[in-house]
Amino acid sequence: MFLLKLFFVALALMSCSGSLSEPWEEVEEDADKEEAVINYVTGSIWPKPQSYKGTGKVYTLTSNNFSFDSVGETSDVLKQALMRYKVLVFPDAVEKPKDGLSQIIKLTVKVLDKYAPPSLESDESCLETFSQVVYQDQMGLYLANGSKIVDHPRFQHRGFMIDTSRHYLHPSIILKFIDALSYSKFNVFHWHVVDDQSFPFVSETFPQLSGQGAYNNKTHVFTKDDVNDIVEYGRMRGIRVVPEFDTPGHTRSWGSIENLLTPCYSEGKPSGASNPNITTWMKKMGYGQNYSLLEQYYEQHLLSIVEGLGKSYIVWQEVVDNDIKVLPDTVVNVWKAGWKKEMEKVTSKGLRTILSACWYLNRIQYRIDWDKYYTCEPTDFTGTEEQKELVIGGTGCMWGEYVDGTNILPRTWPRALAVGERLWSSKDTTDLNDAKMRLWEHRCRYVRRGIPAEPGTRSQYCRYEWRV
Repeated sequence: MFLLKLFFVALALMSCSGSLSEPWEEVEEDADKEEAVINYVTGSIWPKPQSYKGTGKVYTLTSNNFSFDSVGETSDVLKQALMRYKVLVFPDAVEKPKDGLSQIIKLTVKVLDKYAPPSLESDESCLETFSQVVYQDQMGLYLANGSKIVDHPRFQHRGFMIDTSRHYLHPSIILKFIDALSYSKFNVFHWHVVDDQSFPFVSETFPQLSGQGAYNNKTHVFTKDDVNDIVEYGRMRGIRVVPEFDTPGHTRSWGSIENLLTPCYSEGKPSGASNPNITTWMKKMGYGQNYSLLEQYYEQHLLSIVEGLGKSYIVWQEVVDNDIKVLPDTVVNVWKAGWKKEMEKVTSKGLRTILSACWYLNRIQYRIDWDKYYTCEPTDFTGTEEQKELVIGGTGCMWGEYVDGTNILPRTWPRALAVGERLWSSKDTTDLNDAKMRLWEHRCRYVRRGIPAEPGTRSQYCRYEWRV
C-alpha cells in the first residue's frame, strides 16, 4: 500500500506581533475579584509552545475596536485567515471594555514572502495561538493574558488519517474534521479514500471503479469537485491533503466489475498465480515462482512513475519489510506492533519515517485513554542521533470499521489532541497533570467552535455546552 502526496498547500510565510492602545499602564491580576482570570486553564495554549512566559498582566479586547493588520503584500490564504480568526476570537460581541485594563487594538501579521510556500519547519500558526490566548470572563468581556511566546513545531509531519471506504463520510464532515485539525496545528490530512469495502472516488479515467465499487454511485461518492473543494479548504488552513489509494492489495471493491478479476480469485493464490500471461512473463523475467520479485517489480515501477510526475510519496512499512528496494526519498509509515524495532530498522536504511503505531484512536476503551497517546515518544528507539533525525513526525489514525459521520468527530476529539501536542511541543513536554488542565479548556474551545468533542476529563464542564 502506498500514499501519494498529490496536493500541497502554498501559504504565505507569516509573523505576528500585537499592539496596545492607551492607557499603557497594565494591571496585575486580581485574585479576589476575577475568578475567570486566575483560573489555571483560562487562556492556555494547545499544543504547548516551545517557550511560554506569562507577564501577570491582563488586557481587554472589543470586537468593534480590534483589527488584524497585514504588512506588505498579502495573499488569499492570509486574507481568509484574518476574516476567519476575527470570528473565532470574538464569537459573541461584547463591546464595553473593562475599566482599568489596557486594550489590545491590533494584531499585525507581516508577510515575508507572498509566493514562497512554507518550509516544513515553518510555523504558520500564530493566529491560532493568539485566538487561544483570548478568553471571556464571567461577564462575557474579552480578555487576554499578557505573555511572551516563542514557538515552532518539533516535527515536520503532523498528520491524522480518516477512512472513507468502510463507512462513507459526507464532504461536509470532512471539512469539519479539517477545521478540527487546524485548531491543534496539525498540518497533514491523510485521506484513506478507498479500500476493500468500497471505492467512492470517482475516476474520470476508470469510472466503473466507483460506478460499481461505491456503496451508492450517486450519493456515496467523491466527485472531482468534492476533491477540489476539500483540497482547497485544507490549503486555506495550512493543511495539505494526502490521498491514499491502496495497491496492489485491498481492492476487493473492484469485484463487481465484470471480467476484471480472475475466476480463481476466491482461492487466495498469490497475485497472478492463475493468470497464464503473468506466469509466462515471470518465467521470462527469471522470477520463477518468486512472487516477492513480482511485487518488487511492481512497487519499484510504480514509485518511479510517481517520481516522474514530480510527486513525493509514502509507503506503509510492509513494502520495506518485504525487502522491496525503494528509492532514497521514500517515507515509510510504521504502524505495526513492535514499532521500536521497526523504526530502528527503517532509519538504519537511511529512510525517513513517520509513526502511527501508538495512535490508532479507533481502538476505544471505557476509560480516559488520551494519556497513553500523549506519552508515546516517536524517537524512543535504539539508534544514533542521525537515525532519530530521520523521524519526520507521525500520523494518528481513525479507521472506519465502526465510525461514520455520526461519531467520527466526538470519537476523535479531544483524544487526538494528545497526538497533536506530542508532534508539536518539545520532547520534555510530558507533565500529564499540566496537560489535563489545558486539554480541558481546549476541548471546550472545540465545543464552542462547533466541534462535538466528547469529554476528555472527568467531572468537569464547559461554560458553553454543546447544542444541536
